[in-house]
Amino acid sequence: MRALVMGARGAVGRVVVEELRSRGHVVTRAGRDAGKDLIGLDLTRLDLTAPEGLRTLAHLSAVHDVVINASGVETPALARCGAPAVVEISATSAYLAALRRALCEDVGGTTMSEASVGTVVTGAGLVPGLSTLLIAELDTEPGDDVDLGVVLGTGEHHGAAAVEWTAGLLGTPVHHPPEGCRIVNLRQSRRITEPSGRRRRYLRADFPDHVLLADRGVRVRSHLALSSRSATGALALAGRVPALGILLDRVPHVGSDEWLVVAQNRRTGRSRAARGRRQSWATGVLTAFAAELVAGGAARGAVTMADLTDAAAAQGRLERPDRQTVAFDHG
Repeated sequence: MRALVMGARGAVGRVVVEELRSRGHVVTRAGRDAGKDLIGLDLTRLDLTAPEGLRTLAHLSAVHDVVINASGVETPALARCGAPAVVEISATSAYLAALRRALCEDVGGTTMSEASVGTVVTGAGLVPGLSTLLIAELDTEPGDDVDLGVVLGTGEHHGAAAVEWTAGLLGTPVHHPPEGCRIVNLRQSRRITEPSGRRRRYLRADFPDHVLLADRGVRVRSHLALSSRSATGALALAGRVPALGILLDRVPHVGSDEWLVVAQNRRTGRSRAARGRRQSWATGVLTAFAAELVAGGAARGAVTMADLTDAAAAQGRLERPDRQTVAFDHG
């Protein structure tokens, strides 16, 4: 498989490159600056924000089996790049919805290519991605309400795109929430019982599984917490005073690097959960897994991880002898 990885020097992109190459795939590393990076590896110039960026992407797509967007740049034009498959790791609900629409629309005039991509994976990492699998595998009925809780470790140095995404939540509404009314990010909270029995306070946050799984007839509400209770409290304060968002990238990285994803059905109380360490690493590994699946022709059109695989297979890819075992729980 030949893979083009955009954002190859980022926290997630580096893991994707390493994972794919370790499995024998040919990888082209792309970023905003051409030449060699600090460790002497070649980097192809590809800046999606530049006027020529989309044309460059169209040319590169013609000689690759899959394009992976780990750059943090969100453009629905990816659906028209001409690649056989695109894997998008963004967690922005409105953008993923627009990307799915763009794949379904007529091509019309475009400066990129006269052919749309064959497959777009919307959400291939931890959230969405693994979270999508856990929700899809819950025992649900149409009309059920599902709470998704995501805990991110304050001890991990998250990439610039992740920090920017979190800052983008401040003062903004959830995209098309299942309640049908305006819900502002980080201003509502809910206690969710975790596999350990702990009831943690989570803040309502616009992770996109409610959009990606809308056709399954369940109402998904997503929530975010940080591994430190005080950090979660600070995030809640920033949600009410968005001007404090400028401090997010200055917070010291102290505490745990553990993550947790838990999906719980309100009607039955049953849950599915997964936990591990290093969110960026887990996202990169799962993204590489998704790239292999779509390059093998596993599906066509706009798909989620739940259309490609199951939680057991994802667990198998995440478990490594040199890292903490990823634990999956049934409740």
